[in-house]
Amino acid sequence: MPDDTYTPPEVWTWDKESGGRFASINRPVSGATHDKPLQVGKHPLQLYSLATPNGQKVTILLEELLAAGHTGAEYDAWLINIGDGDQFGSGFVEANPNSKIPALVDHSGDKPVRVFESGHILLYLAEKFGAFLPQDHAARTEAMNWLFWLQGSAPYLGGGFGHFYAYAPFKMEYPINRFAMEVKRQLDVLDKHLADNEFLSGSEYSIADMATAPWYGRMVTDGAYGESKTFLSTHEYKNVIRWADTIFARPAVKRGRMVNAASGEPSQQLRERHDASDFDTKTQDKIEAAAK
Repeated sequence: MPDDTYTPPEVWTWDKESGGRFASINRPVSGATHDKPLQVGKHPLQLYSLATPNGQKVTILLEELLAAGHTGAEYDAWLINIGDGDQFGSGFVEANPNSKIPALVDHSGDKPVRVFESGHILLYLAEKFGAFLPQDHAARTEAMNWLFWLQGSAPYLGGGFGHFYAYAPFKMEYPINRFAMEVKRQLDVLDKHLADNEFLSGSEYSIADMATAPWYGRMVTDGAYGESKTFLSTHEYKNVIRWADTIFARPAVKRGRMVNAASGEPSQQLRERHDASDFDTKTQDKIEAAAK
């Protein structure tokens, strides 16, 4: 039932039981809860992630880089199951003290370089390989406008709307209405921009598109958070749908969305990725069939 009589106490204290679906993995302090070193594979780029929208941003870019011929972008992708608290292992906390996926460690130099925050990982890789970031200053600036827009906007969609609409312990009208309004405003911003632009930076596909499609593109095509497509009338955003369909049809994007997936259709789950051939031999349906 709605708690419309709640009065905040003078000093907030943590109640483990009030956190809803994610109560077991959220806490008001940082740091490791257990000792667990990160595994390191054969490639210079080591990714530790899960196929949430933030995780998919990075695997999409890595697969696009490989498809474009950047062989140095070969990578190992290790599954970090946030439901099990893997993000609080000592090794992961060393790679990302904020304990959020994804985290990248680049071993190509003299010393390993850690890169965290998904938007920064995209920028780091785009600059490292000189790809998917426009060279023209104006177009690059526009791509960065939209990359930073996404980084600031997505928490309203996921942590705000998604949480209160789908994951909170009970339905609360005020926060659902508040975040639904903001998400629809953001979709309208995108739709109006894409009415006159093929991609977010203009005519050039970039990391801004790779960052935004797993969030807002998924919302208007595949849907997210139960029946929210209907609730938000996402069919209204026809330019966003056109743009998302174009991106999701790309072979590299299809592969990137599979990497570190731990739910959904087994044939679309490649829980760990260590070689390009894994897409043909190690998807979850093949692993389960071999185990029978």
